Parts: sequence; C-alpha cells; structure tokens
Amino acid sequence: MPIFRLYVEKKSGVDIYATHIKEDLVEFLHIQNVTKVRVFNRYDIENISKSTYEKAKDTIFSEPQTDIVYEEELPTLNGFIFLSSYLNGQYDQRADSCMQCLSLIDKDANAIVKTATVYNIEGDISDADKSKIKTYLINPIEKEVVSDQKPTTLITEHPIPNDIKILDDFILKTDEELSKFRIENALAMSDKDLIYFRDYFKTEDRNPTFTELKVVDTYWSDHCRHTTFMTELTEIKVEQNEHSKPITDALELYYSLRAGSDKKICLMDMATIIVKYLKKQGKLSHLVESDEINACTIEDVIEVDGQKQEYLILFKNETHNHPTEIEPYGGAATCLGGAIRDPLSGRAYVYQAMRITGCANPTEDATNTLIGKLPQRQITQVAANGYSAYGNQIGLATGEVKEYYHEGYKAKRLEVGAVVGAVEKSHVKREEPVANDVIVLIGGATGRDGCGGATGSSKEHNLESIKLCGSEVQKGNPVEERKLQRLFRNKDFTSRIKRCNDFGAGGVCVAIGEIANSLVIDLDKVPVKYTGLDGTEIAISESQERMAIAIDKDDAELIIRWCESENLTATVVAEVTDNDRLIMKWREQTIVDISRKFLDSAGVNSQATAIITPTLKREADDIFKILNTSSGKGLTAQFDNTVGANTVLMPYGGFYQLTKEIGMVSKIPTTTGETDYATYMTHGFDPYLCEGSPFLGAIYAIIDSVAKQIALGAKYEKIYLSFQEYFERLGNSPIKWGKPVSALLGALVAQKNLEIGAIGGKDSMSGTFEDLSVPPTFISFACSVGRASNCISGSFKNKGSNILYLHIPRDEHDMPDWDFIKKAYYKVQEYIQQGLVKSSYTIGYGGVAHALSQMSIGNKIGVDVKLDIDMLTAYYGDILIEVEDIDKLEYFTTIGRTTETNKICINDREFKIEEIISAGLTPLENIFSQNYATEKDATPIKPFIANKIYVPNQKIASPKVIIPVFPGTNCEYETEKLFRQAGGNVEQVVFLNRSAKQIAQSLKILGDKLKEANILAFAGGFSAGDEPDGSGKFIATTFRNEIISECVNNLLDRDGLIIGICNGFQVLVKLGLLPAGKITNMADDTPTLTYNTIGKHISTVVNTKITSNNSPWLKYVEVGDCYNIPISHGEGRFIANQNIVETLEENGQIFSQYVNEFGEIDGGVNGSTYNIEGIISKDGRILGKMGHSERVGNNILKNIYGKKDQQLFKAGIDYFK
Repeated sequence: MPIFRLYVEKKSGVDIYATHIKEDLVEFLHIQNVTKVRVFNRYDIENISKSTYEKAKDTIFSEPQTDIVYEEELPTLNGFIFLSSYLNGQYDQRADSCMQCLSLIDKDANAIVKTATVYNIEGDISDADKSKIKTYLINPIEKEVVSDQKPTTLITEHPIPNDIKILDDFILKTDEELSKFRIENALAMSDKDLIYFRDYFKTEDRNPTFTELKVVDTYWSDHCRHTTFMTELTEIKVEQNEHSKPITDALELYYSLRAGSDKKICLMDMATIIVKYLKKQGKLSHLVESDEINACTIEDVIEVDGQKQEYLILFKNETHNHPTEIEPYGGAATCLGGAIRDPLSGRAYVYQAMRITGCANPTEDATNTLIGKLPQRQITQVAANGYSAYGNQIGLATGEVKEYYHEGYKAKRLEVGAVVGAVEKSHVKREEPVANDVIVLIGGATGRDGCGGATGSSKEHNLESIKLCGSEVQKGNPVEERKLQRLFRNKDFTSRIKRCNDFGAGGVCVAIGEIANSLVIDLDKVPVKYTGLDGTEIAISESQERMAIAIDKDDAELIIRWCESENLTATVVAEVTDNDRLIMKWREQTIVDISRKFLDSAGVNSQATAIITPTLKREADDIFKILNTSSGKGLTAQFDNTVGANTVLMPYGGFYQLTKEIGMVSKIPTTTGETDYATYMTHGFDPYLCEGSPFLGAIYAIIDSVAKQIALGAKYEKIYLSFQEYFERLGNSPIKWGKPVSALLGALVAQKNLEIGAIGGKDSMSGTFEDLSVPPTFISFACSVGRASNCISGSFKNKGSNILYLHIPRDEHDMPDWDFIKKAYYKVQEYIQQGLVKSSYTIGYGGVAHALSQMSIGNKIGVDVKLDIDMLTAYYGDILIEVEDIDKLEYFTTIGRTTETNKICINDREFKIEEIISAGLTPLENIFSQNYATEKDATPIKPFIANKIYVPNQKIASPKVIIPVFPGTNCEYETEKLFRQAGGNVEQVVFLNRSAKQIAQSLKILGDKLKEANILAFAGGFSAGDEPDGSGKFIATTFRNEIISECVNNLLDRDGLIIGICNGFQVLVKLGLLPAGKITNMADDTPTLTYNTIGKHISTVVNTKITSNNSPWLKYVEVGDCYNIPISHGEGRFIANQNIVETLEENGQIFSQYVNEFGEIDGGVNGSTYNIEGIISKDGRILGKMGHSERVGNNILKNIYGKKDQQLFKAGIDYFK
C-alpha cells in the first residue's frame, strides 16, 4: 500500500502553539528578527486504504474548523525550516492515538503512523540564531532533526539480535583489569563490587554472561538497593563549636538506642531505628508491616454509610531528579507514574497527589544557561507539563503543588511526587509465593526506553555523561496506567494476589526478581513493543505502566480474563521454584542463573567516615526570597485538583481563590456508600535552613509538616511520616557524609520527642553536576486519617475576628521546647474540634508577615496586629488562628484583629492587600502565566425562560444509564455515583481495542447496551490522551460507526437523554450532536472546542451563570443563578461564528456563561466565544458543558464559596419519573 502524507497547520487565531513559540524566541532567546512562526504536524500513514484515509483526513488528522490540510507537499514557505521527530524507540502518544483511531474505521487495517513537527521560522535569522532555535526546540535526549524526504516504507526492520555473549576469561581478570573493565562498560558498581562479582563466579566455576553483569549492576545500584544508605560508617565525628551540643546529644541518643545491636552503623539504621523504639513504647498502633514493601501503610476504621469498615491507607514519595533534569516532560511524568504504582502494588486506589520541586532561578536570562544543560525556565515549564499531563490524564487529583527556588538546583533538579491511596482491608491478601505459583506481567509492552535508568540515576553526572543518557529516559503512557488503576479496584482480582510489585527501577530483573526467592523467568514471553530486543534489554528495561503479580497457578486463566476486561495485556512470564536461584531464559537458553544469597548481598560492604560541622542557616539572595514567597497559583492551575470529586480543599481558597492552603485533604474514595473520613497530607522543607544546618533543617521540616496537619484539623495521634533525602554525591568525603548524617540525627531527635515516626522514605544521593551540588535536601511528608468535616482552611472568614498566635519557645541553639509543642498541638486539636477556630495557618518561609498575607488575600480581609517578634523570620511550627469573641486561649497570644480595611497593618507598617496580591503574582507570571483570556466582544446572553420543557412519552422507575469507558476516560466513577444516588440503574461499558476481534465485539456490546439505555453519559477524561492534536477524536470516531450512530438515533427516538461533560462535551460537539441534535459531518463553520488561549491546561473553580432553562437537565436551576463549578481542561475554548451564536441564543441553546466573582461577563478563562460554558440541543435533551458539575458532595471544596450543585444528574433521572 502507498504511504499517505499529510501536513496539518492550525488556522490563524487558533495557532496557539506557534504563537507561544514566537514569544519565546523573541522574549526569552532575544532573537528579535523573528517575524512569524508556523508549525505543521506531519503524518505519514501506511497500511490503510484510500477510503479509510479519506474518512480519517478531516476527522482524525484534522478538523475543518481549526485546521488547514496540505496533502503530500508543504505550501511554499519562506524562512528557516526544520523538522523534528521522536527518537526510534521513544513512545509517541500522537502516533499511537492515530493508529488506535484508524483501527476504529477499519478494524482489520494494521496501520502504521509516524509523526513529525515542521517548524517554519520567518525573519532575517543568522546561522548562530538558527542553531539556538534548534537547540531550544529539540532536546536530543528525546528527539532528533529529521528529513522531509518521504520514505518508501514506514516498517522498521529491526536487526535480529545476537545471542547473549559470555564474558570470556572474566574470572581470570586481575583486580586492575577489572577496574579498567568497569570504566569501559560504564558500570554503576564499584571496583570492590566487581571483584566480589568475579569471585562469586569463580565459585560457580564459569564466566558470567553479559546479562548477568547488567542484571547485578542494576540490582545493586544505589537507586534499587540504597547502597549509600547501607554504607557502614566506621567513624562519626562532630566538630566542636557553639552549635555542637544538640548534635552531640543526638549522636549519643542514637548510640543509646542501638545499644546491644550487632547491626552496622549506617544512614539506613539511623533512619529506621526510631520506629522500632516507638513501637516498643506502644506508639505507632496504626502501622502495618509486611514482607511486601509497597508503600507506607497504616490501617484505620472508617464509617461508610454509618457502618464501620477497616481500610488500609498507603502513601509514598518518589523522586525522578535525574530523568527530569535531562528530559523534563518524560522524567516528571514517570515520577508520578512510578509513585502511583507503589501504593497500587499494595492494591490501593491512588486518589490524590502532591508535587514538590526544586529549581534554580527560572527568570534568569537564557544566556546564563550552563553548557550541557537546559534553561531553568524550560526545565520547570516542561516538567510541569509532563507531571500535570500524566496526572490529569490518569484522573489523579493533585492537591498541592510547591516549587522551591535555590541556586543549587541548577546542579540537578528536584522532582518529587507524593501520593496517597486506600483499599478496604478485606480486599488484600498477602502470602508468601510457593513453588508452582506463577508470575503474571500486566500492562504495557517492553521497549528499550529506560534501559540503564536505575544505574544512571545512581551516578554523578558531567557534560559527557548527559549526552549518553537518552536510552535511560522513560516515556509514560497514563492512559495505560488508568486501566491498571481500574483493574486494582476489582476486589475479586486483588484478593487473589499473593504478592505484587510494580515495574520501576530495574525492570523485569528487579520487579519480578524481588517477588520470590526462587524464580524461572521466560524472557521470550515478555510482551515487547518491537522486535530486535535481546535478553539483556528485556531484563533491565524500565518501560512504564507494568505490574507483576504472584498468584496460584490455577487462578491464572481467571486473572488474565479480568485483565483483558479492562483492556490490558496479561501474560504468565515466570514460575516460582524452590532452589533459591534467579534464573532467566531467552531463546531457550539460560542467560541468568544466580544464587539468591549472592544477589541479595547487594555487593561489598562499603565503608565511610563522617564529619559534622555544625552551622546555622544561610539566608537566600534577594531574588530567591522573592521567588520563594511568590504565588504558585499559575503553576498549580495546570494540575487537575478536583477529579474524583473527593477534594476537600482546593489548593487556593477563599472568595478570590488566592490563599494557598498549607496541605491537601481528600475524602477517602469508597467503592460504595458515603463517608466523612479523609486523609490529610502535608510536607515541610526549607532549602536554606537545610543548607545552613541539615540538623535543624530536618528538625523543622518535621515540625512544619506536623504543625500543618494540626492546623488543618488532623489528630496528632494519627500522624505518620515519610522522608525524602536528596544530597550531593558523597564519594569519600567525610565532610559530605556529615551532611546526611546530621540531617538524620535531627530527624531522630524530632521523632523521639514528638513520638511520631517515619514509616518510609526515599533517598537520592546523586545531586552533583561537575563542580555544582544541590543543597542538602530533607523533606518531611506527614499523612493522617481524619474527618473531612473537621478540616479548617487558611483564609480569614470574618471581619472583626481575633487573631491568636502560638509561638514555640526555642533555646540558644534554636532547639524547640518539645513538651510545649505536644501540649500546645493537642490544645489546637481540641479547639478545632470544639468549633472555635474559623481559620488557621502555620508560619513558614517569609515569617508571620507572609502567613498573615496569605490568610488575608483569599477573602481580602484586612489585618491589624502587634508583634514582639521579627515578622519575617520563619518560625516553623508556630500557628496563627482566627477566632470569634475569644481573646484568650491557652498557649496562644492575641496579636490583633481582622478589619474592614484593605490593608495589612503590622506594628507601624501598612501594606495594601491589592499590592500584596500583585507582588505575589508578578514574579512568576512570565513562567506560569495566569493571564486567562476573556472573549473581548462577549456580552451577556439574553435570558431564555422556556414555557414548556420536553417530556417523555413514558415513565420509567429506574432509568438505565450507560457510561462508555474509553481509553482515557477518567471521570466515570463520580458520574456513576451521582446517577445512582438519583435512582438510576447505571452501567459502565469498557471499550476494548487491543485487537480487531475486540473492536468488533466492543462495537456490538456498546450497540446492544445503547438499545437498552435511556441516558447516554459521556464522562470527562482525555480520549486517547487528547490525541492526535485534539480532544475527543477516539470517542467521536467510535460513535461515527454506522451501527453505533444508528443506536444513538434510536435512543433519541425513544425520548432518551444525552449528557457530556468536559471531554464528553468535546465529543458531542465534534459529532454534531451539539448543537444540531444529531450526528453530522464537521464543516468549516460548525462550532468546535479547541485549545485554551493561554496555551495550557487550566484547573480552577469558575463562576458560571445560567442563561436558559430550556432542558430537562436544567430542572433544578433557575435562569440568572450563579454557580461555582470546577473546570479542568486544555481545550475548553468554544468557538462559533456570529450567525450560529445568534441562532443558539434565539433558541435558548446557550444555557451557561463564564462570569466573574460578581456575576459579570468579564470572567472568562479559556477564550470561548461569548464566554460560553455550556450549550444544549434545540429540544434540550442533549446537554454539554466544560465545567465538572459531577464534582460535588458533602464537605467537597470547603474553601470555595457559592452554590456548587446544579443537580443535573438528579434532573436527568427525574425526567423519566
């Protein structure tokens, strides 16, 4: 078959990407001569018929409303032209989505699609500037410059790999020869480890295979085995000065706790010994321990519909510093993906995430970029895009986003993802795998991406090593991970799992290798993305979205069937044996055969010494003071905060949504029923305090995380911790080793005195690039279970309230009064439970002044206080509260009142609230813009009050609701919940598309279900990742199938209803169901939804006004009502020409407009024509809107004002009654 070639360009006015590139080239790179930028998406397509191509051209590859299509040849272009494409082997979501969509048109076609991007830069541009442009737009770690010459075929011929070589004469090599061998093969293990490896194979009386070498190198890497933390510390010395005493006391405490222990002194022992102590003291009663090390796990009893149920809560923090530094999008995305799979492997449904990052100055000029590095601006922007895209697509609410700024992170970025999940305890079985059990691999296929990732992340990096890291970067596929999330909600599935492990660092050799002591792994059975992989690559590849489970052999068939029902591939790849050896076979040859004892030894016992030099904290430079106290709302707005309808606090609260909350709170998602129980998660960290004194930095990170829990309304006795350590490469420097030792001693002291333990953690000890190093980084994460109804937000609620301050006494060494902290925090807990506290906030970076400002700006309530302490000092652990009619509470001092003025008055200084807001928003505006677009010509839509609403011909007691679940759908659970609460009979229909047979079956099943349906509900999500280059195309293509479209027509003929929210709205518009009321072909002048004018995803709560009630769906709203509705979309800009808008207005089909906080029309966010948020069909039976009206519930979005529940789903069900 011929290769079809298309070039697709966005029309003027919707060419958002090209416009933003021009802005970057002119304003950031200072290439002033750039006059215009044009961008074309190139598609090469093979193995499809001409008729399929014609059908796809204007529905899959383009849309006539927004795109210009050039077939085979580009138009005549002026200027500088170049093309880029992903490196071979890198996952291309756009090409993948194209192929999935094409299979819906012709299920038997085995389409191949290759994509590229064409850049046309116009202007008088020098060769030097051309080079700068290419460097800026193409990261060689993931992409390459490609030719525009059309290939003769798109089929990649992968060479047949050679058999795995045996390392001849390896056991005969001398120590000196091994040292040279290690450098030549870029091994992560040390010389001593390699000698130990050689000596082991001497006992085996054979030479190792190359695979055995790479497997052991991976297995023993710092990333997988925490070898730095396990290094024996033969001497710890504290240099004596005026700051030494607390550290010396801490070291003596550590020695006393390990009295009688024969374990070696090491960082790991320092990090874990206190939990053992606290358990002996009868503390940590909710801790769950098992042989599976999935994530921090606590158990608690929660009430669901008034009935007590035992739940497991799992939380985990994960870093991806090295991958994000070199390829920000993929590195940050897979940071979250990997974090999710840890609690998931513990069978928990992950429902909320926190993102903590560290960056150098993102506002610095491009000329200050280090050679071999990406600009800080680019790293932080692209990393935010990657992490948010993954979380947004998988349907994971991000409850807090915080970026710290410190020049040290120019050495290597800090990228941390922390997640929390939950599962009913009865759904979890944990057993030791036994002989004849099998291992099933579930999820994505294996490719070369990620090979060497674990060893690469364990290394210090320099200019040359960065160039060699391309194969170590993983690409995430969140659509696939969403399927895994759904699968693990099946209790019948999870209750058959004996042990589970996720595929993270190390791939097959670690994920499966850790599941049981004795294994035979058949690498030929591991699903691969393409041919040509050899056994070594299959064994160590870190391809994402894969899980391994150990099950009884008799359950394999059933398990695989359940996996297939969620559109997942599942394959038996290994068998458990009883010989204590890890064996891997490839091509029926044994390429790995290693004793478990040797593998688990993790190499030679390394030794080091540590010298602690006590110091005090360092002050930040002025620019970093400004950046670290600036508003992060523009960054946070890229992350879906509300998906799942469990979010208790929006990240920014108050009437104006400007007060940054100090942590995140989410209701626990139950599979059935209602609960008031929630998880609270907070963090504490100050890079400057850690840099000056790692000891104090750790102490106050822990205190800060605990204080935030208390201020939010958590219970002290329910708090558990997890730590994140990130330090420079330690090498053999005692001074460098002294830094993490000092931090862990501080953590030890804090945990013992607070009687709160860290039940998990993660370390990364490679924060060095040439002569630059990251600041000592110690982050404390705190998690607890409490009630959503008890949660307190941060913004002042009333004028005339009293402001009370809790100040922790500190001694001459800046050590806190521990007894005071515990007693005071329990009192705060008591005051909150009594309902006395209206708002609360902790003191952090920027001191009391910053905390008061944050509390003030959410509702723009003035403040007048008197302080006898420095208002800018970060007194971590101190708490501010707002109370009414109380001027004295134990442990608190009254410092002032809230006022009706627009000022914050502290002692003799005054600050205008609007100036404070501007000062907070301005520093990062050019990095993370909040300059949302309002349609400049928008006017209020003429109110339409219908005299008569469509009614059905028959009544139905329990209407049947069908929710199709496509690849990328992620709002199905909350949508189903509201329909069920209203009395609907709801069924989710999963669309399977992994084979032609599955597609045919899915089309038939969907058609049959639609014949039974009364309501068709398109839930929100990202249809096939919103690719290719547009939303809803996969679902729209499915519903254009003749059988399915006929079933939709039949549904409407039977007086049925259709609703689509967000992605569902996009589908309805692209099918023509809105506004036409029937499926039609798209034309140049039909309405559509396209990219937000700001050029990025927007998640916030918007104000919308009801302008029409001409629909059964709108039974419970009134024209003129204003609602506060969550939105989360990248393509929510509704565009239509003037004639169509006038017709829609005349027919009462525009039912909702974006407005501002006061109901005025100038409050748009995405640039929609006339600020249109939602429309209906002429008869009102089809409704589509961008706002997520399904994200409601008791104690949901507590810090957001206004009406939230439009009762659309109840109205839809009641229509039939």
